[in-house]
Amino acid sequence: MEQARRVISVIVLNEASALSRIVGLFSGRGYNIESLTVAPIPESKYSRITIVTAGSIKVVEQIIKQLHKLIPVLRVYEHEDLVEKEMAMVKIPLSESLGDIEALAHAYNGKIVNVSGDTMIVMVADEPMRVGHFLEAIKRFHPKEIVRSGSVAMER
Repeated sequence: MEQARRVISVIVLNEASALSRIVGLFSGRGYNIESLTVAPIPESKYSRITIVTAGSIKVVEQIIKQLHKLIPVLRVYEHEDLVEKEMAMVKIPLSESLGDIEALAHAYNGKIVNVSGDTMIVMVADEPMRVGHFLEAIKRFHPKEIVRSGSVAMER
């Protein structure tokens, strides 16, 4: 059975139980959620949940059908032609080469966002695959901490 990366957006009424119900559908089917991002939709009573998972077409279609049946869910759609971005922040010792780090960050739509004490924090925002490449490349600068956000996606 072919496992494909899938990006699903769910628009829900912004209420306490919505997220747990949605995550419950995935865990009930034994599906891992690779990335989960939730944020309110400005000037509305709704939130957008962006889920990245990997699975067969058949099982993900079944999950989407079940998501439609949940009470707080307004809309569910799987992205096909999308713009997808993710962010990562990396804390690096100041003893490392500032110029090299800045150049690497710039190549991945990033920059140094904070310098304090004996560390700097670099932030990049790019396509998830490119963020992964950046995190591999930044390892040579001995990061102290790495934080990676979930994906956000929007149809073109």
